[in-house]
Amino acid sequence: MSNDRVPGDAEGLTYASYLALDELLGLQRPRSDEHDELLFITIHQTYELWFKQILHEVRGAMSALAANESWRASHRLSRVRHILKIAVAQVDILETLTPLEFAAFRSRLATSSGFESAQFREIEALFGIRNARLADLLPDEQAREIVRATMRAPSLWDATIHWLAARGSAVPARLLSRDVSAPYEGDEELQEVLLGIYRAGGEAASLLEQLVDIDEGVQEWRYRHVKMVERTIGRKSGTGGSTGVEYLAASLRRSLFPDLWAIRDRM
Repeated sequence: MSNDRVPGDAEGLTYASYLALDELLGLQRPRSDEHDELLFITIHQTYELWFKQILHEVRGAMSALAANESWRASHRLSRVRHILKIAVAQVDILETLTPLEFAAFRSRLATSSGFESAQFREIEALFGIRNARLADLLPDEQAREIVRATMRAPSLWDATIHWLAARGSAVPARLLSRDVSAPYEGDEELQEVLLGIYRAGGEAASLLEQLVDIDEGVQEWRYRHVKMVERTIGRKSGTGGSTGVEYLAASLRRSLFPDLWAIRDRM
């Protein structure tokens, strides 16, 4: 995705023009006169900005791993974890919206739904989730193709095991040449390699733990999201006809990096 860089002379640049505040602050457009709709819009637009940053940092970390700049990759992965903490904290703000306050403008959302967040679907794809049906939920064909393309490309986990192999770890060759568009469920032979890395300690073990931090952070955000939705609309269908809480709760059982969890009871 584009970095949206603005060329030109910095002469006369101000805080407002650098941040494009006129455009930014004009993007909150409530469809009702309800006081609380502005909060709903602001929170979700803020999420999309953080999603953009996560995509930027994860891709940057993958590039750093490919260049064997592990310190740079580690720094960027750490930043992702901190962003996820902010994403969880934002749920606290959204939960100040009571069920009756949300119901007052919910009908104005029509068929729109958080399920249609192309950036979040792309984040899931970068984290290794391979489910074409998720891309099909997006109403825009260009967005669908972006997510599908990301699902066909190596994930963060693929980048990690290639980095481990380049450092001399005995990563099974079949994993290095596997079809990256296929779902990955874990590999027992790789888990033995990972156990050896953890027991040796050092840089590689530390980076793997950062992936666990990110996995846990995503799960924490999913859990808070589930409870927030349940608190706000109960077990009713979500906007856009989604199954709401039921679908979100099912996503809690999905680990991003299954090998790193499978070895926990063997350490």
